[in-house]
Amino acid sequence: MDDLALPAATVITGSAGWLGRALVHHLATDAGDHARDGEVRALVLNQTEADAVHAVSARARAIIGSVTDPDSLERLLVGLPPDTDVIHTAGVIHPAKVSDFFAVNAGGAANVAAAVQRAGLRRMVHVSSNSPFGTNASDEDTFRAHEPYNPYLGYGESKMQGELAVLDQVQAGLDAVIVRPPWFYGPLQPPRQTTFFRLVRGGRFPKFGAGMQRRSMVYVDNLVQGIVRAELTPGPSGRAYWIADERAYTVNEIIETVGRALTDEGYEVKPGAMALPVIAGRVAERADRIIQSTGRYQQQLHVMGEMAHSIACDIGAAQTELGYRPAVALYEGMRRSIQWCRREGLEL
Repeated sequence: MDDLALPAATVITGSAGWLGRALVHHLATDAGDHARDGEVRALVLNQTEADAVHAVSARARAIIGSVTDPDSLERLLVGLPPDTDVIHTAGVIHPAKVSDFFAVNAGGAANVAAAVQRAGLRRMVHVSSNSPFGTNASDEDTFRAHEPYNPYLGYGESKMQGELAVLDQVQAGLDAVIVRPPWFYGPLQPPRQTTFFRLVRGGRFPKFGAGMQRRSMVYVDNLVQGIVRAELTPGPSGRAYWIADERAYTVNEIIETVGRALTDEGYEVKPGAMALPVIAGRVAERADRIIQSTGRYQQQLHVMGEMAHSIACDIGAAQTELGYRPAVALYEGMRRSIQWCRREGLEL
C-alpha cells in the first residue's frame, strides 16, 4: 500500500514540549529524518515557548494559544488548506492539581478534534498513553493491540476521555488515528529525566522486589517515526497503535543499561539500586489515590506507585500495518540522551 502524499501543511500542538520539539526538529529542519516542505504551524502557550520552538527551527510558525481555548484553535487552523495534518501532542503528565489533567488531556483533545473536524482537514494524529489501560495483570502479561480501558488514576482517566472524544469525532467523519506511547526517553528531555539519570548514577533508583517488572519504553526518535507512519499510512479512521521500542525491558535491565551507558560516557556510577519491598509501592499507590481524591497531585508518590507494576505492550500491529521499525534500543538511546545532557551543560 502506498503512503499518503506529504501534507501541504502540518500543525503540531504542544510543540514546545519534549515530543513537540522533537517533531519540529524532524519535520521542519533539513536535519530531520522526515522533513517536509510545507508550512509547519506550532501551537505554543506564550512567547517563551515560541522562542523554544524557533530555537529548534526558524521555519516553524509559532501561534500562541491553548488547547483549552477553542477560539485560539480556530486562529491556529485559519487559512490552512484541506490537505493539512494535525499532530496533537499537547498534554500534562505531572500537574499541580488533578483538574488540570481533565482540562488539558480530556478537554484539550475534545477541542482539537472538534476544531480539526470543523476545518475539514485531512488527518489528525492523537498522541495518547499507556495509562488509559492501567498496568499489566502480571509481570508476564503484555498489552495487545486491543485492550479494554482500565485507566490508572487521574492521568489515565483523562487520557481515556481524550481518546473517547477523538473517537466521537471519528463517528462524525473525522479521519484520526491514535498512537499510544509508554515511557519515552531521549534528547530534549525534561528535568524529571535528568533526575532519573542522577538516581541511577548514585545507586538510588527505586527497585521493587526482585526488579522483574517489565516496562515498555520508546526512544523519542522511534516515537516520531511511529507518529509519522500513523499519519501517512492509509487505513481506517479510529485505529490505535502501541508505539514503543522493539521489546520491553525489566527494571533490572533498565538500571544496568543506563548505568553502563553513563559509565561509557565517562561518569562514575555506583552499582545497584534502592531496594524496596513491593508492598512499599502498593502503599505509595494507595497514598496517591487518597491524595488525588482530594484534587491534589504528588509526583513522587505517583511515580513510586506505578514503578511497582509492569507496563508492557505489543507493537506488532504498528509493525505490520504501519511498517514501523524502531531503530534505536535502550543502550544507544540512553547514550544519546546523556550526550545531549552534556551538550546542554546539565549536571548528572
